[in-house]
Amino acid sequence: MKVNTLASEGTIKQRWSTPDRVPHQAMWLWDSVFHTLAMNKLDPLLSWDFLKSVLDTQQESGMIPHMTKVDGSGSSITQPPLLAWGVWENYCHTKQRLHLQYALPILERYMTWNLSNRDRNGNGLLEWMIEGNPLCRSGESGMDNSPRFDRAAVLDAVDFSVFAARDADFIALIAEELEDPETAKHWKEKASYISRQIEALLWDEGEGFYFDRDMDGNMSQVRAVSGFMPLLLNQTMPIERIERLIKNLYDPQHFRTKYPIASTAVSEATYGTDMWRGPVWINMNYLVYTGLIKQGRAEDAKQLASVTIGMVRNYYEQYGVIFEYYDSYDQVPPPACYRKGPPSATYDIRRKMDVIRDYHWSASLTACLMMETSQRVEEAASDGKI
Repeated sequence: MKVNTLASEGTIKQRWSTPDRVPHQAMWLWDSVFHTLAMNKLDPLLSWDFLKSVLDTQQESGMIPHMTKVDGSGSSITQPPLLAWGVWENYCHTKQRLHLQYALPILERYMTWNLSNRDRNGNGLLEWMIEGNPLCRSGESGMDNSPRFDRAAVLDAVDFSVFAARDADFIALIAEELEDPETAKHWKEKASYISRQIEALLWDEGEGFYFDRDMDGNMSQVRAVSGFMPLLLNQTMPIERIERLIKNLYDPQHFRTKYPIASTAVSEATYGTDMWRGPVWINMNYLVYTGLIKQGRAEDAKQLASVTIGMVRNYYEQYGVIFEYYDSYDQVPPPACYRKGPPSATYDIRRKMDVIRDYHWSASLTACLMMETSQRVEEAASDGKI
């Protein structure tokens, strides 16, 4: 985490974070939020710098780019909207109301931009931008080469819609803390509406899972880790849906592998070790872990955390680094996994084809899992439960 923390430079006026100094060498939206979650426990004012650096990149339209360089240039797409979550979690550690006051109008404009520009059919569900590059159909989603996007079709996306609903709820929390009930009410209503649409339109009763949805109303049927994201919603999920999601999680025909959670179900024809086509990503495990706790499934969350920590430790002990992602079947080590194509014969830190080492969010979120599970054990012991 320290290696990937940088001083102010160019247009970035305070300390900021990068996914990795090479090859990314820039600041990324959802990565920066994940970086703050562990840094909050170590240096929350540094975390605020990470967040403010991203907030400061907002364009006149309200859009926040998914990537910004120190020369001020940035991308034309956005990334998963997690910033309000990050700001709220940081505030819980700093109690700096001035930070909330600074962030709130930026967060409102950004969410308004998402709702206005990424809901083509007006049904309250959001769609990722689809690109022409077959190796990266949706960099905006963060799940670049997921088979979800192989058809290059515009989809009502489970994850985008969940992230939007959840961040709208956090915007409402921030407004309440700032004693602005009208703004809080507005964003609570937005969050509730999106959540209802997710439950109504993205749940497949036959499969017991959440899927993306074509513009013609048909489910995509690509089973991916994104289908677990509704566990994060504030709106109460029917208990039977929770049970069926958990069944998918433990089903060896879909997601039960040596190291969960496969980013794409093993039942998918294109499952493999290439980025989002099967490998385990720590950020997704952390989101599902958070959702399981939210839905009262603490034991399932604890088990997921334990296996995830063990996976990272295993390869850290072998290679001395923390990797970007891991083979969910554990048949090949991370350096042998594909990254939009096969790895180079000899590792070269300047090449983008190989699985990245010293990856910031993998370190941050593994640290979160270690600290949070340890804290829960201590709390249970003090309560006399163990």
